[in-house]
Amino acid sequence: MAGYVTNHGAGASTGARPKHLTESPVVRWLLLGVAFLFLGLVLVLPLAAVLVEALSKGAQVYFASITKPDALAAIRLTLLTAAIAVPLNTIFGVAAAWAIAKFQFKGKNLLITLIDLPFAVSPVISGLIFVLLFGAQGLLGPWLQSHDIKIIFALPGIVLATIFVTFPFVARELLPVMQAQGSGEEEAAASMGAGGWRIFWKITLPNIKWGLLYGVILCNARAMGEFGAVSVVSGHIRGMTNTVPLHIEILYNEYQFTASFAVASLLVLLALATLIVKSLMEWKNRALLAGGTKGEDAHAN
Repeated sequence: MAGYVTNHGAGASTGARPKHLTESPVVRWLLLGVAFLFLGLVLVLPLAAVLVEALSKGAQVYFASITKPDALAAIRLTLLTAAIAVPLNTIFGVAAAWAIAKFQFKGKNLLITLIDLPFAVSPVISGLIFVLLFGAQGLLGPWLQSHDIKIIFALPGIVLATIFVTFPFVARELLPVMQAQGSGEEEAAASMGAGGWRIFWKITLPNIKWGLLYGVILCNARAMGEFGAVSVVSGHIRGMTNTVPLHIEILYNEYQFTASFAVASLLVLLALATLIVKSLMEWKNRALLAGGTKGEDAHAN
């Protein structure tokens, strides 16, 4: 056994590559070239074009475009919608992931399927669903009109559509994290008399904080950039029910290209900020995992 360990360690120290990773340098560079070319054409070039076009007439025109009353109203509505939808989806995501990962119950597979539903349904279809439910000719439309409650073509409809298309993000980020961690720590705390909320705040939440933040960031980015579902339920009322993506569409259709690209650059900057924060979080998480592994190795030695 000692000889086996020595040989195994020597093999690992030489850095021998597995057979499936021994492709020729030409193949590796070709694959990298195709990947970077695709990303450049599909991702980097369009984003750069948006920023260049937004600043094509100077900074003064750029700032004038994003500070017009309609643009500011669209920005305020987008931020308000995200401020309502993201916390609600966060609460749902944590509760759903906790229930699925920690407990066994009937309908578990059905709940997982329903969480994935917005990924399978077109956002336009989800908007139409709300119109059929809450529109003037919808299922609940007459009752809502008789009680002077307006959902479609108003803020509540926009929030509902945004919640629908974004609610899987937090739950789907937390599920694999919670399933990988298991429930051993929670069960040990419960056996020592800790209550449910104390277990959640002291054990569960610290263990899932990075996955939770990652899910919240993705949920927020999608909420601010959602177009299809919101377009159906908003009514496109200038200064009232137009979010930033809808305002961009109106400007573009009116041939105000510089203004439309200027407002679109806000979403581009949001996407870049999201990627930066995501990368920092992944780096921090890897650093913590590496530190924990080194600590365990040192303790074992």
